[in-house]
Amino acid sequence: MSKIGIIGAGGWGIALSVLLCSNGHDVVVWSALEKEIEMLNREHEQKDKLPGVKLPDEIRFTSDLAQAVSGMDILVLAVPSSFTRSTAHLMKEYVAKEQIIVNVAKGIEESTLMTLSQVIENEIPQADVAVLSGPSHAEEVGRGIPTTIVAGAASKKTAEYIQNVFMSDVFRVYISPDVLGIELGAALKNVVALAAGIADGLGYGDNTKAALITRGMIEIARLGVAMGGKFETFCGLSGIGDLIVTCASMHSRNRRAGILIGQGKTMQEAMDEVNMVVEGVYSAKAAMGLARKYNVELPIIEQVNEVLFNNKSANAAVKDLMLRDKKIEIFSGEEWK
Repeated sequence: MSKIGIIGAGGWGIALSVLLCSNGHDVVVWSALEKEIEMLNREHEQKDKLPGVKLPDEIRFTSDLAQAVSGMDILVLAVPSSFTRSTAHLMKEYVAKEQIIVNVAKGIEESTLMTLSQVIENEIPQADVAVLSGPSHAEEVGRGIPTTIVAGAASKKTAEYIQNVFMSDVFRVYISPDVLGIELGAALKNVVALAAGIADGLGYGDNTKAALITRGMIEIARLGVAMGGKFETFCGLSGIGDLIVTCASMHSRNRRAGILIGQGKTMQEAMDEVNMVVEGVYSAKAAMGLARKYNVELPIIEQVNEVLFNNKSANAAVKDLMLRDKKIEIFSGEEWK
């Protein structure tokens, strides 16, 4: 049995707390919101973010960060990406040397262009920071629906420990050393999912979505490899796997927000209606910052930015994508006569 602190009581943090408790671990969940802790203690259900999933009585809930962090074998950082740095900063004084922190949020910090594990390492240099990512909606993990995911860490020992802690008959965990690639796939697929949702909102069909998923994956891999990620990672669970589930499912807040934007709502109106953090909005600008830094073309992600931040109509964005200069899909570098 391991002692695990879940930092963040949203849908994903709560779903993982159910999984880990079912695996026989000692689980404490932290939230900065006293009312949220009161609701969890009273109802044993996250009625706002994960309704219908009853929480085991063994899970404890606290607003005392020291209680959730100190002495834990693993810390699962499950706050929205925009709160990763501030939460890590608060955690720092309680984190022991080489204490394992598993980041499960998905995003890129816009102001620094850092991945979230880099943000955590920057704030808590004494920690052993790892990531967990893949096609894994909280709504399904919380209900015990079979799910497969990948854990990334700098050391194989840490990755294998995380694998053993999280793995069950309904939650299969692979391991990988490519932390950077895993995080980039996780963050950038949210931007492509916004595009897929916009296409749905415009009334386009399966052909359009298939094109967006395929060409969107090319953009993610192109940038990821330029930054040092492994191409194989983008063909795996945290790449194409996560992209498919996020573009296809109504569980996806990014897709749902995109549908509303395609139907004519503004970015803010869409975010307000979804009533959850739409991570792709925060990652979209950062993705273009990385594209400029590494001199990589990201036409789909660029058009998403135009729609989100420059009042470009979704129809005009699609037209500009379709009328780009003619391209070769696959080019080996050999002469083609």
